[in-house]
Amino acid sequence: MTSPQVAWPRRAGPLELRPPTAADLDAVLAWRNRPEVTRWLLRTTVDPESYRRAWLASADDPHDHAIVAVVDDAVVGTGSLEVHDAMGQFGADPTDAVDPGRAGADGPADAGVPTPTAPWRRREGLLGYLIDPDHAGRGYATAISRALLDLAFGELGLHRVTAGCFADNVASWRVMEKLGMRREQHGVEDSWHAELGWVDGFTYGILADEWVTRRGVRPGSGAP
Repeated sequence: MTSPQVAWPRRAGPLELRPPTAADLDAVLAWRNRPEVTRWLLRTTVDPESYRRAWLASADDPHDHAIVAVVDDAVVGTGSLEVHDAMGQFGADPTDAVDPGRAGADGPADAGVPTPTAPWRRREGLLGYLIDPDHAGRGYATAISRALLDLAFGELGLHRVTAGCFADNVASWRVMEKLGMRREQHGVEDSWHAELGWVDGFTYGILADEWVTRRGVRPGSGAP
């Protein structure tokens, strides 16, 4: 769920952020399937047992930083930062690990996989957040996201972080804009909504140097 070098818990304003326990997930499930929450999620109603298994199983993934937000012993939200490869070129020179059995985009002649040290490996993150509707409007989504962006561009040394939402989810994209993320894509009817049919979606992004300028966060040792 998080790599060993990342210390939890940590504070985000009034919130304590930490990896979830089974009891925390029960608390999340008390509000996760409410209509005002599922309206804005790609995965709508979740099966409680499957949800618990998925979250607890992610504990073995050092690139999945998933947390709960707690205030006054109440679990008021969740946050996630999924670290993945950015897009990047690689060739067939001796520094690349060539795999003849794996075809590249240009066909079998250029088959291969990049080395783990390629500068774009594990350098991008996908940000997510979810708030108990009974605790909405208190700045918790912004606090969670700000802490995860500090983690991304500080300790983890990522180059870029993105986030997305349905275009009609005004509260969500206002959080992204408040954090200084720019709207990079307006996908026209690029997402299927169970109630509304085809709807527009927004993608936002921010770079490490932009966040450092905004927050003064020192890039982590993971940065080249």
